[in-house]
Amino acid sequence: MNHCLLEVKVKKAPTIRYTQDNQTAVAEMEVVFSGLRPDDPECFIKVVGWGNLAQDLQNNIQIGERLVLEGRLRMNTVPRQDGTKEKKAEFTLSKFHSIAKETSEKASSLGEAQTSNKKALESNPGAKEGGQTKNPPNDAVSWDSSPLIPDTDEIPF
Repeated sequence: MNHCLLEVKVKKAPTIRYTQDNQTAVAEMEVVFSGLRPDDPECFIKVVGWGNLAQDLQNNIQIGERLVLEGRLRMNTVPRQDGTKEKKAEFTLSKFHSIAKETSEKASSLGEAQTSNKKALESNPGAKEGGQTKNPPNDAVSWDSSPLIPDTDEIPF
């Protein structure tokens, strides 16, 4: 089964076109994502959405927006001008989730909670434990991008 999740940043805004036969909407955009290790270069991939999803991409997605994409990965063979063939990855989208908006909403609610917590501590100096104030839990979204395979090979042969 081919199912992929990618955390990406939109590099080129979605452009929409329509098929000739039944006028189905097709949106294409280019996204960038980080490698598994800090020294890995960024990778670019073309994302394609069909039908109502294409309309949603066109209406809601902007350059620089951070997304989590769900879909299928496939390889296309593309002819070059010199006659050789090149393989390029293409991501066919099934769902997308905006994480920049969610993170900013959580950050603003977290900021409000910290402000109200600070006011409560100022009005009640006995609310400190051991000379340190309690911090509210951090609800920010974080993704574990550590590699699944260790960096070193411990096989002795």
